Amino acid sequence: MGKRDKVVANVLLGAGLYLLDSLRQRMTDNVSEFSGRAQDRAQDLFSTASQRAKRAADVIRGEDHPGLSTTAAVLIGVGIGVGVGMLLAPASGEETRSNIAEKMRDRFSREDNQSTGTYGV
Repeated sequence: MGKRDKVVANVLLGAGLYLLDSLRQRMTDNVSEFSGRAQDRAQDLFSTASQRAKRAADVIRGEDHPGLSTTAAVLIGVGIGVGVGMLLAPASGEETRSNIAEKMRDRFSREDNQSTGTYGV
């Protein structure tokens, strides 16, 4: 290998090292930026997941769900209302059903309530 070839090889080697060094610097910057974003995202996901798990545990224990106590109160109220209604009803169930059916037949069998198919006539 001649002196000229050594100079060309040294120039090419120097240029390659310079390009690799600048590429390494850019890669390091990109990796640290990516690493920072990935770490922030992982912290956000962990925070969200732990909040959801805490809420679920509170709901299971009945500590944090006001809708659960409201639903229970409504169901208890409906149960008491049905029981009192059955005890204090003025007529038997069969009589009450026949009265309701008769009133409905009267209401819908009147001629003045029948539709003519036109508005206002």
